[in-house]
Amino acid sequence: MKIDVKEQDENSMTFIVRDAEVPFVNAIRRIAMMKVPKLAIEDVFIVKNDSAMFDEVLAHRLGLTPLVSDAESIEGLVLPEDCDCDSEKGEYCPRCSVSFSLRETGPKTVYSKDLKSCGDSKIKPVYDTIPLLKLKENQEVDLEAVAKLGIGKDHAKWVPTTVCAYKQYPEIETEEKVDSTVATAVVEACPRGVLDFDSDEGKIEVVDIENCSLCKACVRAAKAAESKCITVGYRENDFIFKIETDGSMPPKEVLLKACDVLDAKKDEFITFSEGGS
Repeated sequence: MKIDVKEQDENSMTFIVRDAEVPFVNAIRRIAMMKVPKLAIEDVFIVKNDSAMFDEVLAHRLGLTPLVSDAESIEGLVLPEDCDCDSEKGEYCPRCSVSFSLRETGPKTVYSKDLKSCGDSKIKPVYDTIPLLKLKENQEVDLEAVAKLGIGKDHAKWVPTTVCAYKQYPEIETEEKVDSTVATAVVEACPRGVLDFDSDEGKIEVVDIENCSLCKACVRAAKAAESKCITVGYRENDFIFKIETDGSMPPKEVLLKACDVLDAKKDEFITFSEGGS
């Protein structure tokens, strides 16, 4: 198997996986979404809320506010089920939780930047400008929020990715010579600018094959013109994979953690199949 990174920035990464199989690639996708631990606000203790927003709605907004969860920031934190404290009885400790406070007086719009960490300053909302609620003159909000590690399998707020998808690598074949009228119709039918027509050569050219969505609109356009000038297929064992995160952690880190989880599951399966437990 070979991996080629095509594009990468702070929150997204696109790469090509070659010589792999669908079950493996799909396992990485599912684990990246559902099994990679991430911080999110779990419990909210509201002392005062004079705003027009219901307490439940405010708690929901806080829970969905992305928190910095990269490996460096959450180093030392463990999942609640792996901690010695009894969080089910309202016990919290720095080993499995991070506390935030929010105390503001109106008139103002309260943003995510107003949510202050009571401990590690590295752990904070990813974005400063997420509106949480509006306060009118003399209205107040006073609350404490507790963030914990969790996984997307338990709740959507712990899903680190906003996009995590793959498609099989497209293959497009065209005839050497194509009537200009037919070629123009085929090229214009493509919604993603994958094709172009070289009028000098009389040939349809593939200019951006990785942007092809395999919709086969071009094939249908050719068929409508009673032509077989283009065929669209895919490579069985090559994939284009894209990961985009909510900013809580880099996409490369999500991918590496997903691979670690898959590797651990592989070891568990081997141990079980050999008669262990």
